[in-house]
Amino acid sequence: MDPRSTLRDLLIKAINSRVTRFVISVLPLAAGLLATIYVQNFLDPVPILAFRVDIGIAALLFGSFLTLLLGAYFFGDESRGWFARGEMDDVRREMEENRRQFIRRLDHEIKNPLTGLQAALVNMSEASADADRRRAGENARHALERLKRLLADLRKLAELENRPIERLPVDVPALLEDVTEAVRSLPAAQDRKINLLIARVPWPFPPVTGDRDLLSLVFYNLLENALKFTARGDSVEARTLEDGKAIVVEVADSGAGIAPAELPKIFDELYRGVNARGTEGSGLGLALTRRIVILHGGSLEVRSRQDDPRGTVFTVRLPAARK
Repeated sequence: MDPRSTLRDLLIKAINSRVTRFVISVLPLAAGLLATIYVQNFLDPVPILAFRVDIGIAALLFGSFLTLLLGAYFFGDESRGWFARGEMDDVRREMEENRRQFIRRLDHEIKNPLTGLQAALVNMSEASADADRRRAGENARHALERLKRLLADLRKLAELENRPIERLPVDVPALLEDVTEAVRSLPAAQDRKINLLIARVPWPFPPVTGDRDLLSLVFYNLLENALKFTARGDSVEARTLEDGKAIVVEVADSGAGIAPAELPKIFDELYRGVNARGTEGSGLGLALTRRIVILHGGSLEVRSRQDDPRGTVFTVRLPAARK
């Protein structure tokens, strides 16, 4: 270890201690007092009184001023430290509370399919009729699929924190056409219309820079989510345009809508609103979607109405790639 670095660290630690700061703050005042005493008792110029009083008071005032200045500086620095520590404590408490909520929700989400699976297995072992056994087997399969989906989404969310995302040009209209075609094969899309509207005039879309697979997951999740909450015969729309700075994609549905009190929470991990509790899902889709959008430097917003005309619109904004 470099001796100079060690000495420098010791000096910095000494300067940052409260006792050292107090001593440094008081030194100018003490020096001013000593100068005043010295002038009053040991200097004998002519005229004696005027010289003694002027120099002594000047030294005392100057020392007092420096003491106040240093005291204000150190007090301000200490206050900033207090406020910073208080903010860090608040952040820690909030993170701890979020962690507890996540664990409670995860416990609930895992417990439900496990309970369903257990009940289905018991019914299969006790059923005498073939129809009852088939129904129990279907319930078991359904519970397993839900559990697999939850674990898969948890894995995807965890991987986002560690894996680097690609930074390649992505053609958003072509991406949306592919995703829309894939979503049309879902069972929920059979009795619903999916309309894709792309504004192509007066110029072609600029690309966005990002990971095509992850962006496909964003729009797939939003379209699948819209289909879940849309009644049979209704439509889901995906529409996109560019405003000169960003590519804007909206996914809209005419479903039941989201309560205003729930809107700030729907992007939380494992949160499921009142309308979502009777539908399939892991509770991680929107959290995963928002995280991917943020990693691409974009934003994800939602607006919703429960009174007629009702429905929900998710808006994704992604920065357009510079030429």
